[in-house]
Amino acid sequence: MSRPVITLITDFGQADGYVGTMKGIIVGICPEATLIDITHEIRPQAVQEAAYVLSTAAPCFPPATIHLVVVDPGVGSKRHPIVVQTERAFYVAPDNGVLGLALAQDPARLAVHLTESRYRLPQVSATFHGRDIFAPTAAHLACGTDPREMGNPLPLSDLVSLPALQSQRKADGTWTGQILHIDHFGNLITNVQYPMSDAYPPLPNNQVCVLVAGKRIMGLSRTFADVEPGELVTYVGSSGYVEIAAREGSAAAALGMDVGDPVQIEGLP
Repeated sequence: MSRPVITLITDFGQADGYVGTMKGIIVGICPEATLIDITHEIRPQAVQEAAYVLSTAAPCFPPATIHLVVVDPGVGSKRHPIVVQTERAFYVAPDNGVLGLALAQDPARLAVHLTESRYRLPQVSATFHGRDIFAPTAAHLACGTDPREMGNPLPLSDLVSLPALQSQRKADGTWTGQILHIDHFGNLITNVQYPMSDAYPPLPNNQVCVLVAGKRIMGLSRTFADVEPGELVTYVGSSGYVEIAAREGSAAAALGMDVGDPVQIEGLP
């Protein structure tokens, strides 16, 4: 029998003991669990960045993986701690929209508000639900507990969504969106997806124009090497979103852009 897998995404960083504390709680409850760190370097309170990272990583894990996500600016407030079950996975997180992109590709089948005290620590602090609620929940799931035992079912329609995760098409056909994530290289990942289909021109695609930070970048390239070092290039990243890079440099620095800044894209259907 394969060992249960629990992944972790947080904005805790590695300088403090928060991540290690959560892992200690998990292995104390379910010693056979395999723990895999996706990242702990989400910027503080950056829910939409965590949503993007989760959505790109989750499909790479085997069925029944438990994804534990703690990016929780509303910790201690009335926001719900939840577990969501899909066809492929379990997600343990605050109900603040962080699951939105993952659930768009792996739809929820069950959502539970985590209220049952048996599956949390005896003392629950107001500021560290990652240790006191979310880590124990993930561990009990890994040990085979039915999520229905952990609290009250939530209507799937009540799950919080983040409008910022979705791009919009204007009447003139222009797509408006924003920067969803900036990766380690300074590449700007937008929330606009490229329609991968036989009916749409393959890459490179010279019909597309990206308007960002007062600049017009013409065409979608296939890879960074399609432009000279230092030049800006737009392309479709490995997760299917339109991205902007500076070859052998940082597009974020070159354009002075940050997460949430606007982008427009012309020429997409």
